[in-house]
Amino acid sequence: MRSPTAKTDMMEVARQAVALAKKHGAREAAATTTRDREVELRWRDGKLEKVSEATTRGLSLQLYVEGRYSAASTSDLRPEALDAFVREAAAMTRRLAADEHRRLPEPELYAGRSQADLRLEDPAQRELTMEERRRYSQAMEEAARAADKKGVILSVTASFGDSEGESHRVSSNGFEGSQRATIFSASAEVSVKDADGRRPEEYDYAVSHWRADMPAPEEIGRRASERALGRLGSKKAKSAKMTMVVDHRAAGRLVSMVLDPLTGMAVQQKRSFLDGKLGAKVGSDVFTLSDDPLLERGLGSRTYDREGISSHARPIFEAGVLKTYFIDTYYARKLGTAPTTTSVSNLAWKLGAKTQAALLAEVKDGILVTGFLGGNSNPATGDFSFGVQGYRIHGGRMAEPVGEMNIAGNQADLWKRLVLVGNDPFAYSSMRTPTLVFEKVDFAGV
Repeated sequence: MRSPTAKTDMMEVARQAVALAKKHGAREAAATTTRDREVELRWRDGKLEKVSEATTRGLSLQLYVEGRYSAASTSDLRPEALDAFVREAAAMTRRLAADEHRRLPEPELYAGRSQADLRLEDPAQRELTMEERRRYSQAMEEAARAADKKGVILSVTASFGDSEGESHRVSSNGFEGSQRATIFSASAEVSVKDADGRRPEEYDYAVSHWRADMPAPEEIGRRASERALGRLGSKKAKSAKMTMVVDHRAAGRLVSMVLDPLTGMAVQQKRSFLDGKLGAKVGSDVFTLSDDPLLERGLGSRTYDREGISSHARPIFEAGVLKTYFIDTYYARKLGTAPTTTSVSNLAWKLGAKTQAALLAEVKDGILVTGFLGGNSNPATGDFSFGVQGYRIHGGRMAEPVGEMNIAGNQADLWKRLVLVGNDPFAYSSMRTPTLVFEKVDFAGV
């Protein structure tokens, strides 16, 4: 059933907010309205544990008043409340310090917006029943327990959620845009009892815009169980410099640490080890990826970014050469350069030709990292240190599980050690990372 709030024209609310901002003295203004309806069902150890449904809506407003800038938000969209909210926000903005770089994007940046249907909304979401959600969750648990031949599973929690959402943006210098999307997500978490009394936990998950792109629930449950059971008996391996194979699901952690220093904020504030490296070779020849905001059904797809700048594909690294930064209009003005876009959307990799199993066979000896635990990466220096878990690789095959180990190094060195890229991009993330292979990585164990 549709929420009563669905009757509200959220684009019209955004237009009204901008008009009120101008009325109350703003030189420029931009408003973004959102509405989301979310449903979640959680199934734990053979019983229904939780069902929730919520509809939220809100307005975020950017105000440019007398050379000053502020951002404010509200969920009270009644006309009388909206006028009071905007009036008070404008008055507050006048009390802030002036900032000459704060302005809306130049209107020409709105031009060339794609009219393609990115297919982010599945109409079948509205017909989904609670019984279907329950069956999906229950099937995940049953599959997880069926994979336990040793009787060591302690608990299984399975969750299924879905949502529909819309957002609308209006700016006082001519931008209007709307985006709608549905999201389906499912996860299974499994805890097991090890012989030494430890209780390892693992999980598997999937997320997509379309229900048809979700895997069978039995697949998620089985994978979660296999990952948890695979942690039994894990120990530290000997400290050594070894080849590191990073599972495609885990590789996003590494990739995020090389993307963070590419933001305009990091570059302008001298907190990026990649500052001044545009056009320089900072990775190996196999390190090639680009930003693809117009990918059909992509989890990060968009026709415009959060400022309204039209989205276009752009290379990020080509054969290890840095090709772009992600610079919004504010930091572009501070840096005296042209803006690009506010953030990464979907990553598109130049894939290799081999599966993960074939890569392991080629590597022969090393460690397959299936997860990163804690740790940090310094965007200013590139130094990093992470806890890892996974499996030793012997004779080109997965062998005994390893855990409580660490890797450390510097990104300026790490990405030059990338030697192989798999053919298996992880489908349930906008990063779409494949299996990555790095040579001569420092592992600390025993």
